[in-house]
Amino acid sequence: MITIRKATPADADAIWAIIKEVIATGDTYVFAPDSSREKMLNFWLGADKHTYVALLNDVVVGTFLLKDNQPDLGSHIANGAYMTSPNAGGQGIGKMMGEFSLKEAKLLGYRAMQFNIVIKSNELAVRLWQKLGFTILGEIPEAFNHQQLGLTNAYMMYRKL
Repeated sequence: MITIRKATPADADAIWAIIKEVIATGDTYVFAPDSSREKMLNFWLGADKHTYVALLNDVVVGTFLLKDNQPDLGSHIANGAYMTSPNAGGQGIGKMMGEFSLKEAKLLGYRAMQFNIVIKSNELAVRLWQKLGFTILGEIPEAFNHQQLGLTNAYMMYRKL
């Protein structure tokens, strides 16, 4: 059974394990593959974020965060980041985190959600967000330095809540 809850400091090791695996390939996130634990946990668990974990049979297998997309007059639009353990793929965890985050963002007072950089070659993510009602606002040329493909385009995606 998949459950989602707010992350606690006790989740740091599990969150780091997921982040480390996901960024190691350099193909879906802007973070350098050799980013340190300290850097990544300071970002992921920062005071400006609402951070969550997804558990499968009480084991952390996914994590995501919600935050203001922009400060002040742009703070009514949420931004999010999502990671699922590569060992837990294909079990609906990403979809469940996405659905949960849309409801949670609305409860937090956000009016919309925007993703500033969804790597075009990350077709699983693009399809998931489209299934969850996001539209592609635009395509940013050579926005991401993909570790295998080189400079790669990215999408900006949006959905009203």
